[in-house]
Amino acid sequence: MLKIGNIELPEFPLLLAPMEDVSDPPFRAVCKQNGADMMYTEFISSEGLIRYADKSVQKLDIYDEERPIGIQIFGDKIDSMREAAAIAEKAEPELIDINYGCPVKKVACKGAGAGILLDLPKMQKMTAEIVKQVDLPVTVKTRLGWDEKSIKIVDAALRLQDAGIKALSIHGRTRKQMYKGVANWNPIAEVKNHPDIEIPIFGNGDIDSPEKVIEYKNKYGVDGVMIGRAAIGYPWIFREIKHYMETGEHLTPPDMEERVDTVRRHIEFSLEWKGTRKGLLEMRRHYTNYFRGLPHFRDYRTRLVESLDPGEVFDILEEVSVRYSNPELV
Repeated sequence: MLKIGNIELPEFPLLLAPMEDVSDPPFRAVCKQNGADMMYTEFISSEGLIRYADKSVQKLDIYDEERPIGIQIFGDKIDSMREAAAIAEKAEPELIDINYGCPVKKVACKGAGAGILLDLPKMQKMTAEIVKQVDLPVTVKTRLGWDEKSIKIVDAALRLQDAGIKALSIHGRTRKQMYKGVANWNPIAEVKNHPDIEIPIFGNGDIDSPEKVIEYKNKYGVDGVMIGRAAIGYPWIFREIKHYMETGEHLTPPDMEERVDTVRRHIEFSLEWKGTRKGLLEMRRHYTNYFRGLPHFRDYRTRLVESLDPGEVFDILEEVSVRYSNPELV
């Protein structure tokens, strides 16, 4: 068993990465049902939160079936981050997570997200202030550095640990890389294997198969892995990894009936959370991912995207299930 503060997780937990415009409650729900051990909200702007902007406040929504879950905040002003952490704590998550990794220009170039990697003393001070502000465990997600010439992740990790965080997730890319190239896990291993590191270290970046989880676990010694893009449209990856780790065998992939059933549940959660119109509009980004690789699917996707009638959408999904469950109809 692994612990983050007083939160008990499996010995080698699988974490769902916080992803903007993806990791909302409906998406988290289907990932949790398929084996994700720890959830995080989409990142929330501290400035938006302290001004009670609707979009920021709505991201505080969490449900009991998702637990344990962390609320992730970002910003460049220490006072605002401290105040935002206090507001987030009132939503009763299991922990507060700080985003020091977002590479997007409008965030990083303002000194928030990965931008703070250019100022480690400020990062340490901000973190310490947030730790003092809340009673919950505080964790951090970050990157290796701003670019290849400024990788100081071991120093950053030690500073963050000294500031009082209870776990650290590291994406194996620099800010300059964005999401391109191959994630470099060697610096993550340097952090994990440093004699002064006592907190759990989770690796993130390019985890897309059960075999890779086993390989990276053994090669880099991390305490768990965080999975992001590989879970989009394929929440079953969590259960497949767990099955492979337990048995050394691959779990049979979901058949078409299960795929469609999961999409239905995702839609139902979305309708419940955001209402009919917005719930269906926000599902549009998921259809292609759920049905990636299916031949002649374009017409179905077009109909799904254009429809704002839940009944019609569910009827289209039933057509998809029938057609793609019968090879002779494809």
